[in-house]
Amino acid sequence: MSLANLIRQASMGAFEASNPVMVMFGTITKTNPLEVNVEQRFTLSRDFLILTERLTEYKVKVNGQDVVIRRGLQVGDKVLLLRIQGGRQYVVWDRVV
Repeated sequence: MSLANLIRQASMGAFEASNPVMVMFGTITKTNPLEVNVEQRFTLSRDFLILTERLTEYKVKVNGQDVVIRRGLQVGDKVLLLRIQGGRQYVVWDRVV
């Protein structure tokens, strides 16, 4: 590896360390197992995703019937993602409307 490549690699590491979170947009392409296509560049599987509670389905029984209080993610939903430093995990923050 040349000295120029080593310097470039070190500077990129320093740049990423100064930006601990990156905001991105994605689209739900599958729900079981969960997959998100990020800005039409790459697809993330469930292993890389952290979901917030407000994106999970919540049902209650009322008079013997299930009532959906909060719907879960569905195919086609647009979501806001926060990339955690290093890019190995992404927080699915919320739906975008």
